[in-house]
Amino acid sequence: MSEGRLASLVKGEGQHAEVSFPEFPEGGSLMKKALFAVAVLGLIATTWVTAAMAQTTPTPRKKRVAVFDFDYATVHGGVAAIFGQDVDIGKGVSDLLVKYLVKDGSYSVLERKSMDKILTEQNFSTSDRANPASAAKIGKLLGADAIIVGSITQFGNDTKKTGVGGAGGGLGGFGLGGFKHSNTKAIVALDARIVDIDTAEILAVAEGKGESQRSSTSLVGGGGSWHGFGAGGVDFGSSDFQNTIIGEAVKAAVENMSAEVIAGKDKLVARTIMVEGLVAAVDGGQVILNVGAKAGVKVGDQLSVERVSREIKDPATGKVLRRMSTSIGLVKVTDVDDVSSVCSVVSGTGFKTGDAVKTTTQ
Repeated sequence: MSEGRLASLVKGEGQHAEVSFPEFPEGGSLMKKALFAVAVLGLIATTWVTAAMAQTTPTPRKKRVAVFDFDYATVHGGVAAIFGQDVDIGKGVSDLLVKYLVKDGSYSVLERKSMDKILTEQNFSTSDRANPASAAKIGKLLGADAIIVGSITQFGNDTKKTGVGGAGGGLGGFGLGGFKHSNTKAIVALDARIVDIDTAEILAVAEGKGESQRSSTSLVGGGGSWHGFGAGGVDFGSSDFQNTIIGEAVKAAVENMSAEVIAGKDKLVARTIMVEGLVAAVDGGQVILNVGAKAGVKVGDQLSVERVSREIKDPATGKVLRRMSTSIGLVKVTDVDDVSSVCSVVSGTGFKTGDAVKTTTQ
């Protein structure tokens, strides 16, 4: 059998694999030729199986997480002393964590715009950041597998281990220029928790600590061309901020914490949700359903629309045993709130109020 013929056999009908084999040995015994043929056939079978598995095995999706702004109540008193005004350092830390998680690619991180919309609708306040149960509720509405919440436990110099301004720490040395000292040292300590959205169980924890030390400078000095902030916020991911002493400590702390968050990814389970509901109304090209985020529906989901053609009842009790239905089309969710969703039509016509919708979604 020729080399080309063997390659053709391995490729097969509709396959893309192609392997080349040498010619059968010209000399030698019949037994050697038989063994050679068996080996080639075994390799062909292995190639076919590998190709089939590659085509039929679905790639597991990434675990979806929502990262909430970190709570910084413990160090809140010293923030204004460092920056000259109150700055939401919790948002700065969470934004930097999102940046590292997206860069790594282990998780699918929900976008900030979607989170802010739900947070506003649910009146989620700053005080709720440290409450895993409250955050888990939001995570379910977002269609996340888990949420990441955390706290900033230390932020400033090493005078007090409880953080700047904590437990009797004096703030007299701080001001808009930072703390002047011949040997200034910034310390930032963080902790994060990965929380199951169904049970509010803590699945994994992560910690991060960063330190930076310079001589004869301030916490917000030390290099770069950072000139402060606007609207009460600091871009912790900017190179200018990260060149300051406190910026270097923040960067190191978040990097260390993000590594532990990534290491905990296998403790999460990708949720599979069965959604069933009804068509509540049909308005032009839009189909409104009576199920929303509380049932697990999210923007982008596709649901099949079915019409019940017959009900099978128990002759003894009259209880409905089964509903026979036929598929009449497919709709895609374009907007969702807690209890309803708006869909566009993907296929099908003649949708009516009362038609059943369902999907199994991850």
